Amino acid sequence: MSRGPAEELGLFPPHEGNGGPGEPDTRSRSRSGDLPGEAPLAARMRPRTLEEFQGQSHLLGPGRVLRAMLDRGEVGSMIFWGPPGSGKTTLARLLASRTDAAFESFSAVTEGVGKVRETIAQARERLRSSGRRTILFCDEIHRFNKAQQDAFLPHVESGTIILMGATTENPSFEVVRPLLSRAPVFVLEPLSQEEISAILRLALEDGERGLGAQDLAWDEDVLRLMARESDGDARRGLGILENGANLVGPGGTLTPAVVKEAAQLRFAVYDKSGEEHYNLISALHKSVRGSDPDAALYWLARMLDGGEDPLYLARRLIRMATEDIGLSDPAALRVAVAAKDAFHFLGSPEGELALAEAAVYLATAPKSNRVYEAWGHARRLARETPGAPVPLHIRNAPTTLMRDLGYGAGYRYDPHEPDGVAAQRYLPEALEGTVVYRPGSLGHEAIIKKRLDWWAKKRSEGNRAVSPDKDGAGAGEASQKELDSPVVRDPEVEGGPDTGAEG
Repeated sequence: MSRGPAEELGLFPPHEGNGGPGEPDTRSRSRSGDLPGEAPLAARMRPRTLEEFQGQSHLLGPGRVLRAMLDRGEVGSMIFWGPPGSGKTTLARLLASRTDAAFESFSAVTEGVGKVRETIAQARERLRSSGRRTILFCDEIHRFNKAQQDAFLPHVESGTIILMGATTENPSFEVVRPLLSRAPVFVLEPLSQEEISAILRLALEDGERGLGAQDLAWDEDVLRLMARESDGDARRGLGILENGANLVGPGGTLTPAVVKEAAQLRFAVYDKSGEEHYNLISALHKSVRGSDPDAALYWLARMLDGGEDPLYLARRLIRMATEDIGLSDPAALRVAVAAKDAFHFLGSPEGELALAEAAVYLATAPKSNRVYEAWGHARRLARETPGAPVPLHIRNAPTTLMRDLGYGAGYRYDPHEPDGVAAQRYLPEALEGTVVYRPGSLGHEAIIKKRLDWWAKKRSEGNRAVSPDKDGAGAGEASQKELDSPVVRDPEVEGGPDTGAEG
C-alpha cells in the first residue's frame, strides 16, 4: 500500500507495536528515533512511551480509564478533543502500540471519503484473513461533514475498525450524534508551564533526537519564558526552541531576547465562529453580571485582539444592560447605546475606549434582572391567554356604535384623579391580581418599588371609596366630595414615596 501525503511529510511519525506476525506495517517505521534529522523537532521528540508523555493526568493517572486501557492493551473507539499540541495524536499512538491491531492514520484535511473506503476495505480483509483488527486514526475529524462522518458508522458498529478521532473543535457541534454514541469523548487540557518546561528540558538534553549535541547554554528562566510563550501548546514550545537554536547556532546561548525573537507574535486563542467565541463572550457577560470590572476589561480585550467585530461586542453590552441591570440603573442602557454610537462614529482603535467605558460602567452598576424576568412572565401569560378580551373601559371608542356598546365606558383619566391614581384595572379579567413585574431593592428599583406600593395603596383606597352603595351607584364613579378635594399630582411629594436621587 502506498504511503499518503501525510506520512511522506512526516506528519504522522511511526510508533512501536504496529507490526504483527507475518504482516509488517508499511506505513511507519518501528522507532520515533528513525525519523530523518530534517524532521521538525516536535516530530522527533514525540513521546515513545507513557513515561515520556507529559500532561493529561486526569486521563492517565492511576485508576483512570485510559490508563486502564493502556495497562490491559484493550482499546475501543473514542474521540480526543483538545487544543493543538496537547497530545491527541501521541496518545492515540501510545494506545495503539499496546495492542496487536494495525494502525492506519490519516488527516481529514488532506484525505477524503475515498481514502476511508479504501482503508476500511483493507481492514475488512485483514480481519477476515488473520483476525487482526485495525485502529483507524482520523486527525481533524471535524473537517468531515456529517455525511462523511456517517460513513464510519456501520464499520464501527460491526467492529471492522476501531475509530480514534482527534479534534480541536467541540464535538457537540462538529461530530454527528450517532458517532458520539459509539465513541466516547475524552477531553485533553492545555499543558501547564511546568509540563512544557519538562518537554523542552528533555529536548535540550537529548543528544539522539533533540538538541543535546548542539551544546546550547540556557537557564531555567529562559526555559520558563519559552513555556509561557507556548500557551499550553507543546508543539509551539518545541518550535520556539528549535527557532532559537537555529538563531544562536551550536554552542550558542539561549537568552530572553532570543526567545522573544524566536517566538514572534503570540496569537490570541480565539475563533470568531467556533466554541472559543462563545466561551469568551460568556466570560465577558458573566464578569459584567458578577460586578468584576477587571475581568470584564480583560475578556473584552481578548475578544478585540482576537479579531471580533467591535459592533458585535457593542450589541452584547446593550443586551447586558437590559438583561442584568435593567431599571436598577436606567442610565446603563443609555451608556451602552452611546458606546455603540461612539464606536460607529470613531472606529478603531479610538472607539474601543467607549466599549471599555461601557463595560466598566455595566460591571459597576447595581444589578437586577427583574425586568428580564417580568418580560418572560408576560410572554408566557400572552401565550397562555391569547384570546383574553381587553376590558371594556380601556378599549378605544372612535365611533358612536362602539361607544353604545360600552367601549370606553367608565374609564377614569388618571391625571384628573386624586393623587393621579385611578381605581381601575388594566389586565384582562382572567388575569386580575396577577403581578408580572416585581422590582428589586437596589438602585433606582428601590424607588420604583416604593412608587408601585404607594399606587397600589391608593387604588385600594379608591376602590373602597367608590364601591356600590345601597342605591346601586356604579363602581368607578368617584364622589363629588372626593373630586373636589385637593389633588396631589406628584406621587413623590410628601405623603407619597420617598424622594431621592435616582440611579
